[in-house]
Amino acid sequence: MAQPGFEHQQYRLDKIDNFIHISTVADHSIKVEERGIAKAGEPNNLLPLSPGVLYMDPAVHATLRRKQRRLVRENPGVLVAVAKGANQAILECQYQFRNRRWNCSTRNFLRGKNLFGKIVDRAPFDHRQPLPLLTYPRVVSTGCRETAFIYAITSAAVTHAVARACSEGSIESCTCDYSHQARSVPGMREWEWGGCSDNIGFGFKFSREFVDTGERGRNLREKMNLHNNEAGRAHVSSEMRQECKCHGMSGSCTVKTCWMRLPNIRVIGDHLKDRFDGASRVMVSNAGSLRGQGSGGGGKKNRYNFQLKPYNPEHKPPGVKDLVYLEPSPGFCEKNPRLGIPGTHGRQCNDTSIGVDGCDLMCCGRGYRTQEVMVVERCSCTFHWCCEVKCKLCRTKKTIHTCL
Repeated sequence: MAQPGFEHQQYRLDKIDNFIHISTVADHSIKVEERGIAKAGEPNNLLPLSPGVLYMDPAVHATLRRKQRRLVRENPGVLVAVAKGANQAILECQYQFRNRRWNCSTRNFLRGKNLFGKIVDRAPFDHRQPLPLLTYPRVVSTGCRETAFIYAITSAAVTHAVARACSEGSIESCTCDYSHQARSVPGMREWEWGGCSDNIGFGFKFSREFVDTGERGRNLREKMNLHNNEAGRAHVSSEMRQECKCHGMSGSCTVKTCWMRLPNIRVIGDHLKDRFDGASRVMVSNAGSLRGQGSGGGGKKNRYNFQLKPYNPEHKPPGVKDLVYLEPSPGFCEKNPRLGIPGTHGRQCNDTSIGVDGCDLMCCGRGYRTQEVMVVERCSCTFHWCCEVKCKLCRTKKTIHTCL
């Protein structure tokens, strides 16, 4: 069964500056970066063998790490789910930050550069290591709140998309989660496990293995990324909810079957946005080592087994679902091409709000321009049998405020 939203669509892959680039022919494109950060780019030139099955060119395949290539090879169909998750992460980020100075804009994207600007970039690692990570521009490492949210929402969206794709039959190596049925005791409840539960177990594990590839926890920035990735997955896992359906004559509930279902990605985004507002700043000790790090190093088995220390010793340590960051956010008021920040000039604001979307804060004290515009909208829509909706066109005047 094809994954909803991907039926009868054509997909293209390309290699752009060491990134895997996935796109639909008629839609905007997505890049999935080796570290799990979503990218966007230009159309490319390879088509699939059949709908929902992607052919990966050897040159493109070589840009993935060995482990990621193995995961894609062992899980046919998973790359489409990863692409969908990356797209969901972009859209959710833009929705959550639509009224803030930094609005998760991708309009300033340049070929081969980071979708969200260089606020998520960091200095390159030692290329003498086997299977080195991608090389980034040599800019100051920026581990701010916005970076934390990007990592968390991307990890969460990939987990969500893969878990849902399993239950929809889009990935050959996984199926519905029937573990609840195996653990149930007959006759103990007024309902029985049934249906098809979203496979959160597979989605969680796959996201860990694919998204976290290369994040070994060797320094504070890598630990920050691992923590935020885990936080995103934890929010997805904890939001699984039970859904039920009654079966019987005339709508009676003679038999009731239930299953576990993931919520809409908007629910996850709302929770992560709340965590963004209360994110915890963490730090490195004076000796340069990681505070709270044990002597075990950053091996595979214990790379998630660490406790970050708060920058302010009076604050409590961050929890599993909390987002963490290293340094204050850069200023988003003025355009900064080096960091990929578009600034707030020309942004619309709310002159009656005292919040972050208000003109005083959004425009950074520069003032704003007020103008009236004529807007044509559909109105007075009625349904006509069968099957048509007819609407009138209404012209209304609206007052908009734009930052100088």
